[in-house]
Amino acid sequence: MKLMRVGQAGNEKPALLDVDGKIRDLSGHVADIGGEVITPAGLAKIAAIDPKSLPELMPGRIGACVAGTGKFICIGLNYSDHAAETGATVPPEPIIFMKATSAIVGPNDDVIIPRGSEKTDWEVELGVVIGKTAKYVTEAEALDYVAGYCVSNDVSERAFQTERSGQWTKGKSCDTFGPIGPWLVTKDEIPEPQNLGMWLTVNGQKMQNGSSKTMVYGVAFLVSYLSQFMSLHPGDVISTGTPPGVGMGLKPPRYLKAGDVVELGIEGLGTQKQTFVADR
Repeated sequence: MKLMRVGQAGNEKPALLDVDGKIRDLSGHVADIGGEVITPAGLAKIAAIDPKSLPELMPGRIGACVAGTGKFICIGLNYSDHAAETGATVPPEPIIFMKATSAIVGPNDDVIIPRGSEKTDWEVELGVVIGKTAKYVTEAEALDYVAGYCVSNDVSERAFQTERSGQWTKGKSCDTFGPIGPWLVTKDEIPEPQNLGMWLTVNGQKMQNGSSKTMVYGVAFLVSYLSQFMSLHPGDVISTGTPPGVGMGLKPPRYLKAGDVVELGIEGLGTQKQTFVADR
């Protein structure tokens, strides 16, 4: 299934995308896409509904594909070729940092370049949405705790991230720096998350063209690994790292400015399109 949220920010309706590409209103059955709704039992209830029995919604703004995210966890330097382009080495264990949930926006919303920004950058990433509470789970069972997958753009301000001391979080958490969606694609539609093509363009120019198969630490490992340190709950999002082609890795580096348009997508998970605008 492809689950989504449609409507103005703060007033989205839960919906699904049917096989004909029509948006079907789920608000008569569930309050939102998140929490108990994306547990195995909740998804089974939605799967039992005939999509043709649901009212059709007119296309409009698409919101973030999951509501009520408690944790937005990101993995750094998880592609060896991306680590190389930034002059870093692959870490012996995953680099974990948090992106503030207040950064989450819809997949096609404007992204605001923060005041004082010098180096706003792009990162197409595979997002993993947790579907049931995971604590001390093994790698073999880890995918049982995943509700599905989505496209994530881990927008980053590199000067804030790496040149102003402290941790990476402040360069990752600016308002609108976390577009996710357009859909939460349930894991039954993505049987092999480690073989998905990924791409990103800036003003129509291809910048990233990679695959999740080059991840250093795969989805199952990451879910298991993170669950050793913290409980993961339904609606939590893990953004799993980016392939090469980010602005910081170019020679000379290239960063985003107001008016730039970024488009990105992952095989089977849909596409995003954002216009970058200056903060007022």
